[in-house]
Amino acid sequence: MAIEVKVPQLPESVTDATLVSWHKQAGDAVKRDENLVDLETDKVVLEVPAPDSGVLKEIRIADGTTVTSGQVLAVLEPGEVAAAAAPESAAAEPAATAAPAGPSPPKATPPETPSSRVDDDSEDTDGAAHKLSPAVRRMVEEHDLDPGMIKGTGKDGRLTKGDVIDHMDEQRDSSTGLDYETPAEPAASAGRTEQRVPMSRLRARIAERLVEAQATAAMLTTFNEVDLTEVIALRKRYKEQFQTTHGVKLGFMSFFIKASIEALQRFPAVNASVDGNDILYHDYFDIGIAVSSERGLLVPIVRDADRLSFADIEKTLNELGERARAGTISMDDLTGGTFTITNGGVFGSMMSTPILNPPQSGILGMHKIDQRPMAVDGRVEIRPMMYLALTYDHRIIDGRDAVQFLVTVREQLEDPARLLLSI
Repeated sequence: MAIEVKVPQLPESVTDATLVSWHKQAGDAVKRDENLVDLETDKVVLEVPAPDSGVLKEIRIADGTTVTSGQVLAVLEPGEVAAAAAPESAAAEPAATAAPAGPSPPKATPPETPSSRVDDDSEDTDGAAHKLSPAVRRMVEEHDLDPGMIKGTGKDGRLTKGDVIDHMDEQRDSSTGLDYETPAEPAASAGRTEQRVPMSRLRARIAERLVEAQATAAMLTTFNEVDLTEVIALRKRYKEQFQTTHGVKLGFMSFFIKASIEALQRFPAVNASVDGNDILYHDYFDIGIAVSSERGLLVPIVRDADRLSFADIEKTLNELGERARAGTISMDDLTGGTFTITNGGVFGSMMSTPILNPPQSGILGMHKIDQRPMAVDGRVEIRPMMYLALTYDHRIIDGRDAVQFLVTVREQLEDPARLLLSI
């Protein structure tokens, strides 16, 4: 009996999704739980697995179509994959038998070794494809590339979008004609081409929320600077012991999260949000951390950050960051949040005015650490300094509270012992 492959139940607050690309064609044999198609929402990419092994009998929805929960995407004829693939295997066998003696064909390889297993993805195409993020998989399939021919620079040798682009640049430079942005215009117009690309759902959602923030909030930004001498010295003193004990590196972000929570507890309006004519105060601290991914800016949430240790925060940040970059982060990881921290310093930003993440009322901007001459006890010393920026909603946060919030963050970071003593 045929099985209908349907759009899964979409996360709360998500009404529809876009069908990005099919990984199988009608008539292909599929295995149970094998990814059939990617659906992109405004926050995450959802994979739709095969409900059973069999043959994909019919595809009803084309790439680029907007779909809703429960909509039928395809029809699957259940059965053993081996039986479905048998005719193809039988046809291939005589050809292999009749092959003349001579140089070995490309598929013939020497006995498998650990190194060849790493370098050759031809053994298990499905396994290699499964390791690709949706964005990378889409680019590989669109340009008919062999992932096994591309050197991965990501974690555990995984391919990144940059790896694929670099590979295509090399192919183009060697006159293969492969170009990931082949212009639609005639050659005569080379140098003045244009390419129209629709916004991804994530990019469109980001644009919508940023415009919403500009239109609805009375945003204002206040600045301060912090001397990170003590934080850097503390990290240097304990980083090896910390990593040995907890199995994770001690980063800067955990200090900033802890310092922000102390400031949020003193100035609860910064942790609040506007709900119509009411102010909604939160007695919990769910801190959003802006992460740059291949799909765009994501803000995963560190839940109940006030209850977490430094080690717990670092482990959570590592896990969320890896899932965001791999495209496997869930909607629950991105939903909610009472305050956000963004670190433009990793890209070299000296100073910026971050924009609010609605409905939140505050966002802290970190920036590049610069060695600058500072007056310390009547002497000029070179200190590692960072500019801090707090953008806040002036409708519910007064300038005095915003300034004192930043002063509190600075005090906590310049004397990290305060973070342990809550003073």
